[in-house]
Amino acid sequence: MNKMGLYQRFWCLFVTIVLLLTAAGIYPDDSRKSAQARGTEDTAGQLSAVTTNSQVQRQEAGSASRLGGSSRLRQPVTVQAPKPAQVPESKPKAKAAAKQPDSVPVAAPAPEQIITSMKVTATGYTAGYESTGKTAKHPQYGITYSGVKVRRDKNAVSTIAADPKVLPLGSILYIPGYGYAIVADTGSAIKGRKIDLYFSTTKQVYKEWGKKTVVVQLIKRGNGKCTESMLKSLGHAIQTYNAVPQYLLEEVI
Repeated sequence: MNKMGLYQRFWCLFVTIVLLLTAAGIYPDDSRKSAQARGTEDTAGQLSAVTTNSQVQRQEAGSASRLGGSSRLRQPVTVQAPKPAQVPESKPKAKAAAKQPDSVPVAAPAPEQIITSMKVTATGYTAGYESTGKTAKHPQYGITYSGVKVRRDKNAVSTIAADPKVLPLGSILYIPGYGYAIVADTGSAIKGRKIDLYFSTTKQVYKEWGKKTVVVQLIKRGNGKCTESMLKSLGHAIQTYNAVPQYLLEEVI
């Protein structure tokens, strides 16, 4: 046998061995390796895609659970407009009760100061034409029979008119609901146990007084005169003590 024939036999044997090894998976095959690599890459890509989808689904599920369930994400939230509050029907206001006159802030005289108590009919008057027949231009407008000017001060002393035969000028009285007063005026219609209380306006006469029968307390019987100094001293004492002090009744007046 020549050398060429021997080489061909060795070559055939070598190819046969290689093919057997390749079929058995022992000998490396580039095409197979590349196919396996591609297959591995495809499998890895599929696994990555599956993992990514799973993570996305878990995130969506977590978000949905935090929002209260997936149904709220799919269904639009309907916001209902608040119903208008029902306002109760206003009841008709009752008519305001007639305003009562303010109570007199001064204190009543002490029992030992009262000389006598008498029931009298008390009316009200003003310095105007409706009571005195004088207008504001008259030189004697607002001037009493005793010569002092009329005054109304519930915190001190006011002037009133009375019958001098019953209550002489300068007499001091306490009139419930009116306060302390001094007789400084007279009137043609004021006779007997009648007194006329001074007010600044006719509105005050009708609103605060009108005509009443009251029991008054006499704490000083006058001597027939009434002066501005007497009114000033008496008013100052009442404002200071909220009543007439006994020493003033005995010494000053």
